[in-house]
Amino acid sequence: MHAVVFAYHDVGVNCLNALLSAGIQIDLVVTHQDDPNENVWFGSVAKLCADKKISFITPTANELPDLIPKLQALAPDYIFSFYYRYMIPAQILACARIAALNMHGSLLPKYRGRAPVNWAILHGESETGATLHVMEVKPDAGDIVGQAAVPIGPDETATDVFEKVTQAAVEVMEQALPSLIQGKIPRKANELEKGSYFGGRKPADGQIHWKQTAQQVHNLVRAVAPPYPGAFTNHQGKTMIVAKTSLKGPFPADLDLGAVGIQVVDNQVFGICGNRQALEILEWFPASK
Repeated sequence: MHAVVFAYHDVGVNCLNALLSAGIQIDLVVTHQDDPNENVWFGSVAKLCADKKISFITPTANELPDLIPKLQALAPDYIFSFYYRYMIPAQILACARIAALNMHGSLLPKYRGRAPVNWAILHGESETGATLHVMEVKPDAGDIVGQAAVPIGPDETATDVFEKVTQAAVEVMEQALPSLIQGKIPRKANELEKGSYFGGRKPADGQIHWKQTAQQVHNLVRAVAPPYPGAFTNHQGKTMIVAKTSLKGPFPADLDLGAVGIQVVDNQVFGICGNRQALEILEWFPASK
């Protein structure tokens, strides 16, 4: 079996390795150049390809249509997308002889779209996972090929959960590959009406609104904790990144639960929220750092 793979991030690295372990011939990898303005804390698909002597390219989104003749000539059995960030044109998907498949970091149909792990934590979900699905023009809408779930702990950050989702993605690949190698695509309907779609998140979306509940603020902090851009608030004229919080208490008796915002008691920092509950700020630092 031959494949062309669009890949980036840890999921890209690990799922590529799963294909290689299964004996899939990878004719070309399409990946991204790292953004110098982004905190790149994850594995490099380009480095993996260089190490394994796999041909790879890093086109811009506008250059993707130029690949169509090349992919038509390669005529791969499969096209895979593993955390590739650009929308792949339909003409490219059509170059796959058997199917074009994408790995998504949620339990579809929930959390279609961008940043699925971050959104799941933000909404207080207790589980998420990885889903391999057939690619269509509409994002994350094709039939489900395989899924694996992972729990989300009440204090886990997006990085903690993403590590588990990456392992779940490998598990899904290992379960699906025996059928895929035989040219068989397991399919289950992706019931979009039972799910949800979310767009990308910007650093500005990390602003803490203390009128929200303590649980909502805690979830935001977990969802965007470093190495993501971080939740932030203003304190004494400085923008502070709030990196870690706790709801567990006990909390000082002299906290004023009627005054939302930051309160410091005995060198401990607390946030008072709109539901008259406190959370402790365990780690914070100036945004300038």
